Amino acid sequence: MANEYTTTATLKLALNSSDSTRDDLLTAAIAAASRGIDKNCGRRFYLDGAVSVRTYNPEIRTVCYETGELLIVDDIGSATGLVVETGNVGGTYTAVTDYETWPENALAQGAPITGLLRYSGTWGSSGTARIQVTAKWGWPATPEEITQATILQALRLYKRKDSPEGVLGSAEWGAVRVGRVDPDVYELCKRFMLPGF
Repeated sequence: MANEYTTTATLKLALNSSDSTRDDLLTAAIAAASRGIDKNCGRRFYLDGAVSVRTYNPEIRTVCYETGELLIVDDIGSATGLVVETGNVGGTYTAVTDYETWPENALAQGAPITGLLRYSGTWGSSGTARIQVTAKWGWPATPEEITQATILQALRLYKRKDSPEGVLGSAEWGAVRVGRVDPDVYELCKRFMLPGF
């Protein structure tokens, strides 16, 4: 397992336990919570270790402004190794440098680059135009809200083994049905959710 948003040690601290016999269950709960948050938000909150290439069709990923065109890209978590090239399907690509990353100062604020703004022209208008972006994809660092949401969700998943069929028993309250969505996890994640997720 890799790229989880919390650790087994942190989960044990939350459980007030030093028992190592259930580390495998805790690790599985952390992995499931981390990937579940990724899927629910429509993005991931860790940074790739190396650059890789993604290709975009500008006809379906640009927003036009009076000052230029903004190409919407997947989350870019580092400007190191960032290369942007334009070309055509099956053709050669040429590097471009007349763009700015968007939003302004995103990386300095701990957020990813989500767009490339080209002031001097368009990103291409023919049906075969493509933009090739080489970058480290993801977030510069995991936001604190995502880490906390992962802890809450992992604890919930870990304790789920004690609530078969979604029902918890309590001497004080009797049987209580476990809700489908944890409202605190939702609140912590909602500002990071991409539209449509």
